[in-house]
Amino acid sequence: MEKYKPTALAGVGIIINKDWKVLLIKRRGSHGAGTWAPPGGHIDYGESVKACAKREVREETGIEIKNLRIIGFIEDIFKKDKKHYITIWVKADWKSGEISQNHEEFSEIGWFSWKKLPKPRTLFFEHYLEGRILP
Repeated sequence: MEKYKPTALAGVGIIINKDWKVLLIKRRGSHGAGTWAPPGGHIDYGESVKACAKREVREETGIEIKNLRIIGFIEDIFKKDKKHYITIWVKADWKSGEISQNHEEFSEIGWFSWKKLPKPRTLFFEHYLEGRILP
């Protein structure tokens, strides 16, 4: 019998723009708890990247998005935790709806100016900001 081997998890990070601001959540109860990041999550079996982005944003924030564009990916390996994430980045525009303030996955949510982003931020969001996205 083979021993269990950790596998990579694929997810989506969604940069949502509205009036020159970006939507960020302060994560709770998951990898990166207590840090700020764009909405996102794991891709379900058989789900496209864009469908995942729409679903995750709707589930986490209550808003709808449009003009989705895949812009690249980032790979992060956390050897100590035996976690391997591949985050596919999607840019989108706000379409409709008001953000929901009550959710089990985050403690805070808000629209932030690109010049005044809150800290601390998740590693994958820092990598995005540093331009480490692979095409």
